[in-house]
Amino acid sequence: MKVKELPIDDRPREKLLLRGSQSLSDAELIAILLRTGIKGKSVIQVAQEIIQKSGGLNYLSTLTGEALQKYSGVGKDKAATLLAAFEISRRTDAQKKLFSIKKIISPNDIAELFIPMLRDKVKEEFYVVCLNTANKIIKYELISMGNLNANVVHPREVFKVAIENSSANIILLHNHPSGNPEPSNEDITITKKMVEAGKLMDIQVFDHIIIAGNKFTSLVDKKII
Repeated sequence: MKVKELPIDDRPREKLLLRGSQSLSDAELIAILLRTGIKGKSVIQVAQEIIQKSGGLNYLSTLTGEALQKYSGVGKDKAATLLAAFEISRRTDAQKKLFSIKKIISPNDIAELFIPMLRDKVKEEFYVVCLNTANKIIKYELISMGNLNANVVHPREVFKVAIENSSANIILLHNHPSGNPEPSNEDITITKKMVEAGKLMDIQVFDHIIIAGNKFTSLVDKKII
């Protein structure tokens, strides 16, 4: 039986909207992403086979686009849709973890949280991470994208975010797509400029973390802050 031949309340999309996502099986959720079946099999049957053969959603979510296309009924477009959905889930989980952590104590805490987000970026991204008086993350915001220099990253942009969020401390954060975690002269110049601006505004620069692949450098550890 094709999905369109099922009672309306049993069709995955309609069921999702009427009863909520928790009412759908794993196969029905995947079926919504796949949208269409193949000759002789409904989209729900295709989704069930994919889940069974892959070993479940957890394993399926780790596959590459090429690996996903090896399943019957999954082409480039459907593989891209699945990859996007799984990545949204991963990023949502990461953000929940960011805001649930009780306290930032060391550079390792920041690195552990942000390495998954920044290690594969192909452009430099500079963030300000806002902390409250308990050193808990209350917000992080992208300040610039592209080659980092003092003309692009200005204290007013960084501390505008900090002030708007009533931050007690901030952490500067950016990535090195080159894979080299060592700070450049420009990185050091920007850091010192931010520290001086923070003193004037009574907002401490807690650290500046540079992430390069799975490695990182703390400018506090290097005695630059």
